[in-house]
Formats: sequence, C-alpha cells, structure tokens
Amino acid sequence: MQIVAEGGPLALTPAAVTASTAPPARIGPRGRHSGRVRLAGLAAAVLALAGMCLLSLRVGANHLPFAVVWRVLWHDDGSSAATIVHDLRIPRTLLGLAVGAALGVAGALTQALTRNDLAEPGLLGVNMGASAAVVVGISVFGVTSPAGYVWFAFVGAGVTSVAVFAIGSAGRGAATPATLVVAGAAATALLGAFVNAVQLLDVTTFDQMRFWDVGSLSAPGAPALAATWPFIVVGILLAVGLARPLNALALGDQSAHALGAHPHRARARGALAMVLLCGAATAAAGPITFVGLAVPHAARAIAGPDHRWVLPYSGVLAAILLIGADLVGRVIIAPGELRVGVVAAFVGAPVFIALCRRARLAQP
Repeated sequence: MQIVAEGGPLALTPAAVTASTAPPARIGPRGRHSGRVRLAGLAAAVLALAGMCLLSLRVGANHLPFAVVWRVLWHDDGSSAATIVHDLRIPRTLLGLAVGAALGVAGALTQALTRNDLAEPGLLGVNMGASAAVVVGISVFGVTSPAGYVWFAFVGAGVTSVAVFAIGSAGRGAATPATLVVAGAAATALLGAFVNAVQLLDVTTFDQMRFWDVGSLSAPGAPALAATWPFIVVGILLAVGLARPLNALALGDQSAHALGAHPHRARARGALAMVLLCGAATAAAGPITFVGLAVPHAARAIAGPDHRWVLPYSGVLAAILLIGADLVGRVIIAPGELRVGVVAAFVGAPVFIALCRRARLAQP
C-alpha cells in the first residue's frame, strides 16, 4: 500500500484503495469446522434423531418389534399395536422432538445473548416463572388444558426474564454472568416456594401438576403439541434469523455496531424468541432444566462458535437428548416410568458442575 501526501492531508492512491478493499486472505486450512464437515455432521445428527424417534415408537411398557412398528406406522389396521403407536407413542415422540428443539435453541440463544456459558433458561428462572404463572392459571382461573397453559406460561416467562435481568443489572455496571446466575437462583427459589405452597393448599392444583411439574412427556401429547407447536416454530425462526447478529455480539457491543449490527434490537428479538420457546416448551411438558445448558456446549464443540451452525445443531442434539432421556425413563423402572425432567437433570447437573469448575479454574 502506498500513501501519498498531497498538500498536507494524506490520501490513498488507487492501488492502495484496491489493496484495502480486497478480501482478507485465508489463513491455514479450514479443518473440522469447514462448512462441508459441519453439514455432514448435522446430517448425521438428523439421521441419529430419526433413529431415536423410531426407537421411541418401539420401546415402552409394551415393547413392539420394529417390523410391527413399521407396518402399523403406514397402515393403521385397528390392532392394539396400531393404537399404541398412533394414539400414544407418535404424539409423545413428536412432543419430545418439539420441546427438545425448543429447549436447545433457547439455551444457545440465552448463552449468546448474555455471553455467559453458564446461562440457561432454567437456571435464570424463566422456566420456573412460566410454571408459577401456569399454577395461577390452574388454581385461580380454572385452566385445564395446554391451550390455556401456554398463555400463562408466556406471561410468566416474560415477566421473570425481565425481572432477572433487571436484578442482575442493578448497581454499578452491566449484568455479569455471576449476578445473572445469582438473580436466577433467587427467582427460582422464590417462585418454587410459591408453586409448592399453592400445590399444598389446593388439592385440585396438586393433582393436575404433580407429574407436569417435574417435566413429563407422558401426558396426552397431541393436544399439547397442537397448542404449542406454532409458537415453537416462530421462536426457532426468530432465533435462526439472529445468527449473524449473535456472531457480531460475541465480539462486544462496540464491535457489533462497527459490523452493522444493532445490539439492543438483537437482544429484544432474542428475548422474544426465548420467551416463546421457553413458554411453549414449559406449557407442553413442564419445567425441564439443564437441557439448554449442556447441549449448546456440545454443539459448539462440534460446529465451532458460528451461531449459523450452533443453533440448528443445538435444536437437533437437544431433541436427541430429550427423547433419549424419555426412553431411559420408560425402561429403567419398568413397568413404571421415571419422568423425563428427572432423567435430564441427572444428565445435566454433572455437566453444570463441570462447567462451574472449569470457569473457576480459568480465573487468574
């Protein structure tokens, strides 16, 4: 590049302008995070998800051979196997698919918006806020269906997320990972106490929520899925549309502005997507924690930090994890069932502890 002085101010020659606008050269091989490798990995994850869904149609209190499952899947002959597959297991599997994808994308979105690897809607109190609002809907307004739950869940998730971020930002400076986690823990404890108190005082509410409250896919899946899937789809589309702004936000607000992103607008759209995803997932299956915490770390380990890939990977991997946890819950104490929220917590809690230890060891 040549710089020529013309009467005082420095000016760039045409050669310099050409050099300055040329695209940067690639540095080194693209390696395992190349687009082709990422696409192949995502295709493999989708195939694994399809296999997990087929396994979910087979496994339960009454195990069915794959040949029978495949036959009745395409031809409802009115047999008991067809009734089990079409009326029970297909809705349950589709519900696990939708809820898992929602939780995974919401977790990746939360970690990106807060720039906090320990962030997750459940740990920030969003899921418990949705649960508390649903309790109010059941005990005060007599709501009995997922179509009614979902609106209360949206309100509870939205109010709780605003409150947690406001508390975490109180005092000097912006919210930090530590203050957000502490504020989320306080909100979770307070709202959890409220939920337990209402359940103990109202037998009807307790009967309706005793399984839903720990996270379950065993409730009638078709009505829950019909009431919530539009909101899950809209939330996922909003999140995927934020992939490039999230990449810019990872560099800090000033750098994001320089790259043409609008941090405040991106955070507002991200918060809306998170409320839609968490509210719908909680209304459909109850509060399920740790899925949104663990899965985005696995997605970044496979696909790198680019959110154009992290978000779809998180959705697919979380669906695999949730359906797998549901399968484990069906067989581990057969003929009884262990709720999917309990199994997911057994998987996610050690991951959370490991992440906390790694974050502490990384501090100087």
